[in-house]
Amino acid sequence: MVIKPKIRGFICTTAHPVGCGRHVAEQIEYIRSQKPVNNGPKKVLVIGSSTGYGLASRITAAFGCGAATIGVFFEKPADEKRTATAGWYNSAAFEEAARKAGLYARSFNGDAFSDEMRRQVCEAVKKDLGQVDCVIYSLASPRRTDPKTGEVYKSVLKPKGKTYTNKSIDFESNKVTEVTLEAAQDEEIRQTIKVMGGEDWQLWCDALAAQDLLAKGAVTVAYSYIGPDVTTPVYRNGTIGAAKDDLEATAHRLDERMKKIGGRALVSVNKALVTQSSSAIPFIPLYFVLLMKVMKAKGLHEDCIHQIYRLFAQRLFNGMPLAKIPTDDQGRVRVDDFEMRQDVQAEVGKLWTIVGNENLSQIADVEGYNKDFLKLFGFGLNGVDYEADVPTQIPIAGL
Repeated sequence: MVIKPKIRGFICTTAHPVGCGRHVAEQIEYIRSQKPVNNGPKKVLVIGSSTGYGLASRITAAFGCGAATIGVFFEKPADEKRTATAGWYNSAAFEEAARKAGLYARSFNGDAFSDEMRRQVCEAVKKDLGQVDCVIYSLASPRRTDPKTGEVYKSVLKPKGKTYTNKSIDFESNKVTEVTLEAAQDEEIRQTIKVMGGEDWQLWCDALAAQDLLAKGAVTVAYSYIGPDVTTPVYRNGTIGAAKDDLEATAHRLDERMKKIGGRALVSVNKALVTQSSSAIPFIPLYFVLLMKVMKAKGLHEDCIHQIYRLFAQRLFNGMPLAKIPTDDQGRVRVDDFEMRQDVQAEVGKLWTIVGNENLSQIADVEGYNKDFLKLFGFGLNGVDYEADVPTQIPIAGL
């Protein structure tokens, strides 16, 4: 099949297996070009490992730390009519590269919110690794089925308290638009917390701890975002922010437990990036194309893989005792420090006030955003022949 990108809204409905493989290879090459994370973990579980920060975490653990990795994700393989999802091709490419490097890698595809998935993964940890010394939680999903009650929770992207209107961008037309979001109802807030808060992270840690699968000194990390003032009403002070507050409260509870085995539980606040999840959030993409322009000009721009390498090498596993991991006054690890620098935010804030259709292409990096977005699905990578007929049904060992 000759595969071309098919864009619908904020998603691409096709993925290129060779391109996804190349994208994974580029990230592996970057990690191999850096100094090894000498104090890094050796047995790592990544929950949500197929794209974005989760994938970068698995790559960094394997090729930066020499770790055995187990990845959990929910992706779709190809059929006769459709390509697989990008995350499927990413995971296939990762596993192949890991095996070639002599590294243990095992993947589980299914509902990571389910007790059955936790059971299967715990069995694999017990049988193959004994214990894990690092658990990364990087799930992003619009809905979650409660494993105890069967209730289906759905998350929403809304402000709390009152309606919010501001600028956004329509990437189908590359035009600045105005978006209005109605205030969330209490039930919508509750359900968003159930999907995106800390409850499932807690359940994973409970399941591992119950079977003594967390090694002494183990670290568990969940990913979060704070962002600038301009996105605060819909993000940090909105429904997602309520979920992130719950995630951080969970981290504090888990941290007390993990300290008893000499470990830590932490939230890492990462920078805004082009991901499948962030593309769906109103206002964030416009902010991001302005941010990209400013950070690239200052030589500060980072992709997922750069962020996670810095998280591992300079924050979590920097040779200092775990108790000395640098955090902010809320106990959060911050690798959004370049994004939130005062000079960066001041410039982005000025651009936000003046951005419009007449100057969008000059003051924002729309082209860079579009390129990064297509890369998520394996398109636009150097060295890939996009006119070639390629097989779409790529296996992942054990699935």
